Amino acid sequence: MTFLRSLIFVIYLYGSMVLLGILWLPAILLPRGATLLGIRIWAHLAIWGMRWIMGASLEFRGKENIPDVPVLIAAKHQSMLDTLVPFLLFKDPCIILKKELLWYPIFNIYALKAEMIAIDRSGSTKTLKEMTKKAKAARVKGRSLLIFPEGTRFPPGAEPDYKPGIAFLYRELDLNCLPIALNTGLCWPGKGMMRKPGKMVIECLPVIEPGLTRKAFMADLETRIETASTKLLEEGLAAQGGRLTSQA
Repeated sequence: MTFLRSLIFVIYLYGSMVLLGILWLPAILLPRGATLLGIRIWAHLAIWGMRWIMGASLEFRGKENIPDVPVLIAAKHQSMLDTLVPFLLFKDPCIILKKELLWYPIFNIYALKAEMIAIDRSGSTKTLKEMTKKAKAARVKGRSLLIFPEGTRFPPGAEPDYKPGIAFLYRELDLNCLPIALNTGLCWPGKGMMRKPGKMVIECLPVIEPGLTRKAFMADLETRIETASTKLLEEGLAAQGGRLTSQA
């Protein structure tokens, strides 16, 4: 039954993306806000599908920790869902994503129109400088910047691997950093077709103020995100029967 529901959800998810993506294309000619609205609609559709097809609910926690001013967002990354919910939590987020995603039709059109920042994950000095330049331009427009510090999706409970890009942005942008913990990969794994019922939680943690040394910032960020994500993982596992199954 889980396989059948997962198959239905995948067909629903990508079918709705293609249908909405085509129907919403005229919005590309309008101001960028129209494109963001289309992305938000698809985010709601994805969440609705997980709730009513897979039996997986989504809860947001810690909204009171989101500043009213632009912020540097550092989020745990376990699922495709993590790239959609920022559009529901933040007014006009600028997401830093891997440039390989721009190979996907329809998605690439909306990502470019929404002025996301696509980078080479090699992490070279040139890449970091280019990323920072574009991030500063987005900040001037009053946008918050979102980066996944580990650079890609990791299964729940995997050993963390935080990359230097987040520390570079933290130093150069001089913004509060908002850590985000989550357990979305328990219900929506980063790989494979299978989805699972349960309760997904995305939690905004208290901000880290600017001014820390690189070493102190990275240690604080990783401790906060990993500690909170581990608690959410344990909570989610309890709801699923108390054990972590393969996420492949």
